[in-house]
Amino acid sequence: MKKIVFFLFLFCTSLFAKEIHPAEQIVSLNDNQKKILYEFAVLQKSGSNANAYWQKHKNQFSVINDTLRNQLANEIYINSHVVYSPVKNSAVQLWMQTQSLTNWMLYLAAFVAICAIIGLLRNYWNLLIDILIKQFAPIFRLLFSAILLTYELLLAGIACVVLGCYIEEMTLRTVVIHTGLFLLWSQSTAIFTQKYLVKKYVFEIRNNFWGSNKWETVKTICLPAIIVTIALLYVLYKIPGDVLYNYEIVVSSMAVVCALPFWRVLEKYISPILIPFEDTWVERSIYSLAACVIVALVILGFFIAQHNPLFSYVITALASMLIISFLILSLKHNFKDNYKNYYYLQIITILFLSATLFYSFYIHSGEMIWASLVGTSIYIIIKYWEIPTFFMSWKRSRRSAWGFLGMAVLLWLLAKGILYVSKIVYIG
Repeated sequence: MKKIVFFLFLFCTSLFAKEIHPAEQIVSLNDNQKKILYEFAVLQKSGSNANAYWQKHKNQFSVINDTLRNQLANEIYINSHVVYSPVKNSAVQLWMQTQSLTNWMLYLAAFVAICAIIGLLRNYWNLLIDILIKQFAPIFRLLFSAILLTYELLLAGIACVVLGCYIEEMTLRTVVIHTGLFLLWSQSTAIFTQKYLVKKYVFEIRNNFWGSNKWETVKTICLPAIIVTIALLYVLYKIPGDVLYNYEIVVSSMAVVCALPFWRVLEKYISPILIPFEDTWVERSIYSLAACVIVALVILGFFIAQHNPLFSYVITALASMLIISFLILSLKHNFKDNYKNYYYLQIITILFLSATLFYSFYIHSGEMIWASLVGTSIYIIIKYWEIPTFFMSWKRSRRSAWGFLGMAVLLWLLAKGILYVSKIVYIG
């Protein structure tokens, strides 16, 4: 009989325990505790490391385990019908800004490491192959032959992309994946061109892009770019949190589009939109770049017209590419014998930079604002050195000294202007 009563007591206790809801415990919390739990949930939702914030404020709670803490924080977050905006200079705001800054610093560190690795491969590639062939011949002569080594490196590139997605540390993951992407591009290009040294197949790419052989253009430019695009799609699928690849996939996709052969046919009809005055001394590559810019502008307009936040990365990447393209097109060096096109392109470039800047403020995109500001600053510096050359040369030492002094003043003015704009953006 005692056992039966004891089991009934346990059963009733368990029922009572199940009926307790986290919402009932929230009532016992004071406003400051609720605020801490809400901010903890905001940090968790934003992908930031919330543990350091919790360690700082957990002494304001009685004994509470992590499971109950997460339940209470989630309950408060779900039932709070407000848009949370951290107070200026608050711990949460500073913590989120620090996280954002350090993330981009890690991306920068990865980018520098990638450039260094590519530079080392470029500098020591032929030497490495020669050493392997000479020192380990004849046993490894077949294994490390130029052709077989190309396929081995292609497989290594695939392995870097696939396995790199499973690396937890962001900087190392970015380096490994980008090394794989570079190997995929370079070795697939080597296979399609049948030129197995870097200097040779880079020369083939430059010739084929402006050449008349349509199949060679597709084979040496489009197909490797398609392979890299597929690899980037895989990376985005596996690690959607790494936003860097959203921008890079736009670059590889545009390489595929702009290298399609039918653009070479339409080029003479499209390029006059940006280069309207006939000039036989303008290089073919400038006409092709003008045609590619028109195509990119149409694509950019299409994505903007969708009013879909999913395309924000595409819009930013395309706008950045177009800024660089307009800076190249607007150079005086391209139109040395007929300045009509030069004057016309200055107007178009200024209009595009202004439109990009206004649009970036309109959509409140920090990335586009800074791309526009940097692009505009570079354009102003270029014109600072170009415009006086219509009347004089900077080559004389006295003039160049005055020129650099003026550039120092110009950089100071640009820095003050950017600070003023940033103040409007972040305070307004």
